[in-house]
Amino acid sequence: MGSSAPSIIGILPARWGSTRFPGKPLHLIAGKPLIQLVWEQCSKCSRLDELIIATDDERILAAAESFGAKAVMTSPEHPTGTDRLAEAVRSLPGAEIIVNIQGDEPLIDPDLIDELAAAMAADPSLDMATAANPLDPADPAVQDPNVVKVVTTLDGRALYFSRSPLPFFRNAVDGLPVLRHKGIYAYRRTFLERFVTWPPSPLEKAESLEQLRALENGASIKVLITHDTSPGVDTPEQAAQVEAILTSQSPLT
Repeated sequence: MGSSAPSIIGILPARWGSTRFPGKPLHLIAGKPLIQLVWEQCSKCSRLDELIIATDDERILAAAESFGAKAVMTSPEHPTGTDRLAEAVRSLPGAEIIVNIQGDEPLIDPDLIDELAAAMAADPSLDMATAANPLDPADPAVQDPNVVKVVTTLDGRALYFSRSPLPFFRNAVDGLPVLRHKGIYAYRRTFLERFVTWPPSPLEKAESLEQLRALENGASIKVLITHDTSPGVDTPEQAAQVEAILTSQSPLT
């Protein structure tokens, strides 16, 4: 990269406390802690100048350092992952673009992370970038309130995120998919620093979707369309499913 290229940092938030799955980042999958699998996948990225694990627990910090990752401690009191991200960024004064990568997606596509980083570097008007998967409008996920949907402008910027079916198809429109939002974000540092000073916004509170705070405050958010449908790990059962995928991909040597 040339000297004028912005510094791009990837951050993996890793919390110990999880109501559904306490200690999830250190849960062993195919013989490695979950957070190590995610870190190894993200280490394949070509656009990240640095990759850091941000945690609130000494056990995760020690594990990260044991497999060679750079890790920083953050407060356990943060109300959201974005607040944890912002604290971690304060220890990285050179970071201009921050990619917030879910710490529970060991099969995330490194190319998607690079595409988000590249989109932010190429367009200074963007405050954020994220991703979405196309869904068939008949897919049951469209009606599932746990699946977040997004609609965009013609040039691919987010108009709205919702747990409701979005859009409502009063008329069939050829080639218009439903977009399932994928929870990965890239932020411009200056925007992230402003975002965490704003109180939760009305639509954010109504839908329990933090990204609506950004839209309600006028943010410009690019939505990249991806076919990466890699599963996250929210339960021990999903961990077993991911382990089956990994062991089928990687024959024992």
